[in-house]
Amino acid sequence: MIAPLFNKHTGFFSRHQWELSLMLLSLHALLINGLGNSLQTALIICHLGFFLLWQPVLHTKDKLSIRSILLLVAAGIVMVFFLSWWVIAFWLCALFALLGGRVFSTQAKSARLGYLLAASYLVGVLLMWVVPKLLNTSAELEAAKFLIEYLLPLIPIGIGFTKAAEEESGQPPILDFFYTLLLLMLAVILVLGSFAIQASSQAMYGEILVKTLLGLAIALAGISLLWNPRAGFSGVGQLLSRYLLSVGLPFEQWIRNIAELGESTSNAGEFTNAAMKELLTLPWVTGLKWDTLDGNGELGEQEKYQANLDFYDFHLTIFSKLPLTPALTIHLKLLSQILGEFYEAKRREETLRQTVYMQAIYETGSRLTHDIKNLVQSMSALCGAAEQAQEADSERLLALFRKQLPLLNQRLARTLEKLETPNKESSRFAKLSSWWNALRERYAEHYISFVTTEIAKTDVDVELLDSVLENLLQNAIEKRKMDTSIAISVEITAVQGVTIEVTDTGKPMPKHVAEHLFKKQVSSENGLGVGLYHAGKQAQQSGYELSLIDNRQGTVRFRLNKA
Repeated sequence: MIAPLFNKHTGFFSRHQWELSLMLLSLHALLINGLGNSLQTALIICHLGFFLLWQPVLHTKDKLSIRSILLLVAAGIVMVFFLSWWVIAFWLCALFALLGGRVFSTQAKSARLGYLLAASYLVGVLLMWVVPKLLNTSAELEAAKFLIEYLLPLIPIGIGFTKAAEEESGQPPILDFFYTLLLLMLAVILVLGSFAIQASSQAMYGEILVKTLLGLAIALAGISLLWNPRAGFSGVGQLLSRYLLSVGLPFEQWIRNIAELGESTSNAGEFTNAAMKELLTLPWVTGLKWDTLDGNGELGEQEKYQANLDFYDFHLTIFSKLPLTPALTIHLKLLSQILGEFYEAKRREETLRQTVYMQAIYETGSRLTHDIKNLVQSMSALCGAAEQAQEADSERLLALFRKQLPLLNQRLARTLEKLETPNKESSRFAKLSSWWNALRERYAEHYISFVTTEIAKTDVDVELLDSVLENLLQNAIEKRKMDTSIAISVEITAVQGVTIEVTDTGKPMPKHVAEHLFKKQVSSENGLGVGLYHAGKQAQQSGYELSLIDNRQGTVRFRLNKA
């Protein structure tokens, strides 16, 4: 019953925050009891133990190196055997820097509360207890002793009831090295500045503290004006990026997230969408706009500052509220190059899958060559038998056989040639009107409506038209087998070019199938799913365009026209 209350990610109590709370409480007990008493060693060991449980530098899953072990042992020896108020002062400065760095790197506002309380406690105990010990001015703060001893510990206790950053994001918060180093320097300057002013002026502690804080405030205001001035020269911020090249995010973590997306996504378009969402999580990115071979899109808000980045066929525009400094621009180029490399890798992976798929089809066709040869021989025999038939009651059927079977025999022979040499494309030209009449005769038994607007006297590639129209009409006929009410029509217009439309009144194609039609193989219930893909490629190679111009209930229309 107790364990769930201290679960790291669920429950009322956060284990991570209670580790921080107990670390500060043990430190407070050490400071109040003073140095040189019998409990000093026990309290410092207790405090170091809680610090090791809480510390954000070394991950629990990482294996400690010899260097890290020696550093921890050395720090423990100094704290246990050489403890003094100066050592404690610098130790409080280091803890304040670690906590302050987490305040700036944690994005969730609710998770910042615990770190703000801890940083406030450390500043308070440093200024009201430790620094007066160093300056021998503790008597001046005798009135605040009750506040320090009994009320200040309520802050660490309250920290235990706050949320940790892990509960908000599911990941440990990032330690911002830049802000951590800056806060460490400010805390050290505060301690050393107070000591220097006291040594030179022998002033009261309150006056010393006011002078030190005022001096720091003036220095920070001056630096901020130099960093990003309101007018005049461009400022130091244009020469040194606000986050240098890390931009507030460890490079290794971002690369790991992108690599995981590359493994979990199946195609280049899906990877691009997921990568853009990951890129939008960066604190300085407000909006994105991209254009690739698989499509384009936008995310977020388009602000004043932007960077246009191109890599291979990956075009990216990043919007930011901040001016794009030189170091930040270099970082953006590196990010776009990484995204472009992953995108090209996914594209090559798709191409390889497509090649393997088509190779399997061609290999299957080669295995069917022998069967098709037998079929051609059988059809040749059938044509010979049909030509010799003389019975009067079957004259009409016999005439149809004599006209159509030789054509069927020729088409099967050409199919055999394509299977034997799949890379060789053949063409056969004839008058458009002759091809149109032959098509109507072949499908006279299938109740298909043929509409003719005007047919010019022009030669066309009947190999292409037969291949494409056979695919479209057979698909429509297969659809009508499931719904006999479907009507099929073919309309041709050939005034200033050739335009052929095939329409059926059945159900529309699913959206995900229609989007990839003619671009890659799609799932098919009755075949390999490559008929229309191959027809589209063949039309493109011959200077035609095959497209789905209407896809709605009651009207599914394909168009083949001269591009």
